[in-house]
Amino acid sequence: MTSNTDFEIFLATLPGLEPVLWAEVKSKGFRRPKEVPGGVVITGGWPEVWRANLWVRGAGRVLARVDAFHVLHLAQLEGRARRVPWASVLRPDVPFRVEASCAKSRIYHSGAAAERIAAAIAETLGAPPAEGAAPGEAVTVRARIEHDLCTISVDTSGELLHKRGYKEAVNRAPMRETMASLFLRQCGYEGAEPVLDPMCGSGTFVIEAAEIAARLNPGRARSFAFEKLASFDAAAWQQMRAVKSQRVPAARFYGSDRDAGAVAMSRANAARAGVSDCTEFRQNTISDLLPPAGPPGLVIANPPYGARIGERKALAPLYRALGQVLMGRFGGWRVGIITSEPGLAAATGLPFLPATAPVPHGGLRVSLFRTAPLA
Repeated sequence: MTSNTDFEIFLATLPGLEPVLWAEVKSKGFRRPKEVPGGVVITGGWPEVWRANLWVRGAGRVLARVDAFHVLHLAQLEGRARRVPWASVLRPDVPFRVEASCAKSRIYHSGAAAERIAAAIAETLGAPPAEGAAPGEAVTVRARIEHDLCTISVDTSGELLHKRGYKEAVNRAPMRETMASLFLRQCGYEGAEPVLDPMCGSGTFVIEAAEIAARLNPGRARSFAFEKLASFDAAAWQQMRAVKSQRVPAARFYGSDRDAGAVAMSRANAARAGVSDCTEFRQNTISDLLPPAGPPGLVIANPPYGARIGERKALAPLYRALGQVLMGRFGGWRVGIITSEPGLAAATGLPFLPATAPVPHGGLRVSLFRTAPLA
């Protein structure tokens, strides 16, 4: 694996959101994206790795696939791992850790597999193990052994990519930015219409929508693990990062919440993200909700779901009130509601299209319930 060699690059997402991520990756000009369980695979070199981390909103992490080989026992795994071209990827002065998973293979002990690969790296490259390294200092090597095929990858992202670098304040059970961006895409949002979140929490949907409209790269304000790899070219990366595609959004983006703390949190997060000029946040109850002046757009919300049956019953009036307000006042607007409970979605009385595939979120499985423009 040299700097001139193309290799597989895996962009991870939550199960159920692979087709949405594929559409985003394709729209951003990456070559031959292929939808696979858990994400999307593209082919390219290190510049494509950097670009995927910088540009793609819906991916949780980006893995560079370094090698793949069949193995039947641990000694064979260690011997084969010694032949991986580690020096073309890892630096001998950067700490590393190995994480392994095993499924349907003769090697079944993931901890032992990780130890053997770590020993091979330490002996062939001389890089120090991550024990004792400060947070964010180490690079992670991932090994997946499935049906006796070992795939070795390097995590090029580091911290998960929903950590955009601007959100210091979050509320309880926040929607991750990566997931929010894919739900916006599933609702047909492309950046040209207003978006309103009537239960905005820490402002995730509103800020993501504003960033998409402003063409701000999601990774613009953070660092990545690939900056610690042997393949990293600082000058080329700075040149890539310096390209500005920013524009002034044609629409505005609105958030409201009954909690004053959530509104203050959202405003602070929007300011750090650089989208204060096109976002508005106000304290509001659902019954006070009115459409902003101008053309219709998208209302999207992630209301509370309730973990227990009693809580779900108690939430039904909230969903009912939201549906009544939207049906009565938001003609021409589309609606997207994320919930784990089809019964709560039905309580809104909104004319939903078929629900999307459920995806894991906060220990539950949630679906997006969407409408066409309301009459």
